[in-house]
Amino acid sequence: MARILVTEEIAEGGLDRLRAAGHEVIVNTDVTAAGLPAALAGVHALIIRSATQVTAEVLAAATDLMVVGRAGIGLDNVDVEAATTRGVMVVNAPQSNIVSAAEHTMALLLASARNVAQAHAALKAGRWERSRWEGVELADKTLGIIGLGRIGKLVAQRAAGFGMRLVAFDPFVTSERARQMNVDLLALDDVIAQSDFITVHLPKTKETKGIIGRDLLAKAKPDLRVINVARGGIVDEAALAEAIRSGQIAGAALDVFDVEPCTESPLFELDSVVVTPHLGASTREAQDKAGDTIADMVQLALAGDFVPFAVNVSAAEANETLRPFLPLAERLGRLFARLVDQVPAQLDINTEGDIAQYDNRILTLSVLKGFFGAIHDEPVTYVNAPQMAKAAGVEVRELASRESQEFVNLLTLRGGGHSIAGTLTGRRGEHRLVMIEDHTTDIPPAETMMVVRNDDRPGVIGVVGTILGNAGVNINDMDVGRSPQPGSALMVIATSGSVPDAVLGELRSSPGIVSVHTLHA
Repeated sequence: MARILVTEEIAEGGLDRLRAAGHEVIVNTDVTAAGLPAALAGVHALIIRSATQVTAEVLAAATDLMVVGRAGIGLDNVDVEAATTRGVMVVNAPQSNIVSAAEHTMALLLASARNVAQAHAALKAGRWERSRWEGVELADKTLGIIGLGRIGKLVAQRAAGFGMRLVAFDPFVTSERARQMNVDLLALDDVIAQSDFITVHLPKTKETKGIIGRDLLAKAKPDLRVINVARGGIVDEAALAEAIRSGQIAGAALDVFDVEPCTESPLFELDSVVVTPHLGASTREAQDKAGDTIADMVQLALAGDFVPFAVNVSAAEANETLRPFLPLAERLGRLFARLVDQVPAQLDINTEGDIAQYDNRILTLSVLKGFFGAIHDEPVTYVNAPQMAKAAGVEVRELASRESQEFVNLLTLRGGGHSIAGTLTGRRGEHRLVMIEDHTTDIPPAETMMVVRNDDRPGVIGVVGTILGNAGVNINDMDVGRSPQPGSALMVIATSGSVPDAVLGELRSSPGIVSVHTLHA
């Protein structure tokens, strides 16, 4: 059972899922920034939204913390780099509010084009100002989308329904992919120069803060309107207010601000500006999805499993082909740690067959998690396993070959003069060890095993069986492997329990025995 601290409002459905899994959920929405470090004592998971600041100092105080879950997309309130250094996984719910954010973008786009909020306020104040609030149509206008990710793509689909021409800036999207969305990919300056409306859908980073600023707005058409439902600070609010006030651009609609809550701004004084208080994700559906998703991600992280929405795990999400191989990769890592006499200077992780055609970084992380988990007392996760390898001076090499001579898929580890390989067999994907120390084998991993290298001559198997039998150690399974090198053989023995050190010593000193290693799968 883990202790989970929740510092902001999260849908109860998600919290109930965590409670049902047996975790202790502590909801404290009154905790202050100063009180957060103390509140994290003994806490294994922290769930937040956008208000809680998870700084390097907070993370340093949270010695038991394993995961920070952000119920939403943006992570500018979490020091992800510091979390990674400390081995704390950071997860979010990137798909929970994309529909809500895209729809709110369209709401502000229409409100800005048709002066909905201004006309509404005037009429409720008793003024019929029909001619004053003349608007513009969206049809045949150019919409510039800054950031063509999940939300930007949904906005593009919806704007196309209004007959808008779509252009976009996104250095991470190919021109071919943009064309599939009926979007012309342009340089940022060209997007600003050609657009009648621009909408921002970028994460807030050092590179994107203030990207829509004075110099860029100077290149815009005078009828440009700026929409921001992403993160505050990406648009320079002072520069935007100045451009609208001077008539350089026509107006803006903002849902987010550099400092929130925001109740005073030069933008609020301008008639051609529409504002909302960060409502992009404020729908019942988005809140429910965020709560459910972050609960699932936190539960996976606490269990040490692969987490699809971990932002500081340097691997792509495991697809349906790779996912069954993650436990095998971790198990091979654990077994390999018992084979080697010391941490190897180089570790080769080789994939063969169908799995070799995919991004296999997650398999590498699984191997490292298993390897260092077998030799360290401290928790090892997908986050800190690469750091442990770097600290130990291990050069990790990822090798891949789509051709496999004997198996549909094969995963092989080599390093320090040792080797092990495994695959999945049968309909249920059972684990099989098919090579150890360059000797061909065919045996399922067991809880306790021995690998005995020996001279390939009669009587050695009998010696090993006799010594184990005299010690009361039962052999549950056994496979004899041969090497391409003449005179060398190997036994893989699954035992009924751990083999006492004295028995291991007797085996190692017996004639014909080259080496004995105990393995724990």
